[in-house]
Amino acid sequence: MRTQMEMIMKTLLKFTFGKQIRARIFSLTTTAALAILVLGNAVHADDSGLPDPGFDIVQGRTALLVTDPQNDFLSPDGVAWGVVGKNVEANGTVENIDQLFAAAKSVEMPVFISPHYYYPHDHGWKFEGALETLMHKIGMFDRKGPLSTNGLEGSGADWLDQYKKYINDGETVVTSPHKVYGPESNDLVLQLRKQGIEKVIVAGMSANLCAESHMRELVEQGFEVLVVPDATAAAQVPGYDGFTAAVTNFRMIASHIADTETTVAAIKASNLK
Repeated sequence: MRTQMEMIMKTLLKFTFGKQIRARIFSLTTTAALAILVLGNAVHADDSGLPDPGFDIVQGRTALLVTDPQNDFLSPDGVAWGVVGKNVEANGTVENIDQLFAAAKSVEMPVFISPHYYYPHDHGWKFEGALETLMHKIGMFDRKGPLSTNGLEGSGADWLDQYKKYINDGETVVTSPHKVYGPESNDLVLQLRKQGIEKVIVAGMSANLCAESHMRELVEQGFEVLVVPDATAAAQVPGYDGFTAAVTNFRMIASHIADTETTVAAIKASNLK
C-alpha cells in the first residue's frame, strides 16, 4: 500500500509546478498515505496490550454513520446541553462531525443518519430506564407525530443547522427513528445491507448511549466498525463520566478507533486507491 501511495505522490509532483506547491502536495499525500496505513494495519498507541485489528476504507463498501446530529444534543439551546455541553466543546464534536460529513461527501461515500424522535404515543410507555425517563421528562427529541413535521424546523429534534446541507442533499439516507439507544428498532441495518455496505465509520451523539449502542449492534450484525471518539461526546455528571466509559468500550469492541483528523485524511485518501 505504501508503494502505491508513493507512486501517486510522484505522479502528482510531476505535474505540479513550484517548490511551495510541490511541498504542500507532498505533505498532503504523505498524510493520506499514513492515514491509510494507520487505519489499515495499525498498532494503537496505548499501553493496554489489546490487539488493534485496524480498519481499511474500501470504496463502495464503507459508509459514514452519524447518530443523533440534532439540536437537543449539539446546540447550546438544546435540552441536554447542560449535561453534554462541556464535553461537546472539549472534544470539538460539532466541528469534527462537520469535517467527517464534508470528507465523506467529497469522495461520494454513502452517509447514513440514525435519528432519535419521540412522538406523543411514546410518552405513554409504562416503564423506562434512567435516561429514557430523563429524556421524556425534558421533552427531548419530541415531534408532533410520525406523519407530521409541524414544529420540527428549528426544534430540538431538528438537525443542527450547519449539517443540513449534508443531510438534506437528496443523497444521505435518513433511517426511521431509533427509540431507545440502538438500531434494533429502526431500519438502519436493512438500509446498509441494501447498499452493499460492510464497513461503518461511527460518529455522533451520544457516546455511551446511541453511538455505543449502534456500534455494538453493528458488530453483532457482522459489520466492521471504526469509531471516531472525538466526533462524539457524552453526559458528564458528578460521579459518572459517559465519555470515558464509552471510549473504553469503543476500544475493546470496535475494529479500530481513530481521531477525526486521521479519519478525514483516510477518507480522502481512499479516493486515490
